[in-house]
Amino acid sequence: MIKHVTAALTALFLLLPAIAHAAQLDPENTLIMKLPYGEVIIQLRPDLAPNQVERVKKLTRQGFYDGTPFHRVIEGFMAQGGDPTGTGTGGSDLPDLKAEFTNANFGRGAIGAARLPDDPNTANSQFFICFQDCSDLNGQYTLWGQVVKGMEYVDKLKRGEPPQNPDHIIWMKVMADTN
Repeated sequence: MIKHVTAALTALFLLLPAIAHAAQLDPENTLIMKLPYGEVIIQLRPDLAPNQVERVKKLTRQGFYDGTPFHRVIEGFMAQGGDPTGTGTGGSDLPDLKAEFTNANFGRGAIGAARLPDDPNTANSQFFICFQDCSDLNGQYTLWGQVVKGMEYVDKLKRGEPPQNPDHIIWMKVMADTN
């Protein structure tokens, strides 16, 4: 009996940091992205990019990202998605957004707004998730989110530009809408 209680207390103790972090997430500013490999929890950063965060939430609530592929996945760099055409040239019907650049660090799991290389004010629906430190992007791209759980599932995305058989977002939801 004491062994079972000790084991249960140990398990609870190990889960406390994850429970505490989940309790700190604002459901209105948290996304759940279902990939073929598992669920990814994304903390949105309206403090850094309020317009981009509002855009992503609006598109998410419309089901825009459901079924879209990761069309550009570069080993050691990032995975890019959010284009319904899967070509890297598509976006939503909404107008492009102005850049919201900050000095926040593009570390592992950081999510930024993809844009045209020669025009910083062309962010729309496409985004990228950094596999590792991408601090060379600091101040040049809009950072709007951070993977806080499930990065191991992002790591499993098929590589390529485009991948031969790309992985897709099964669905994406704002956490506040799942209750």
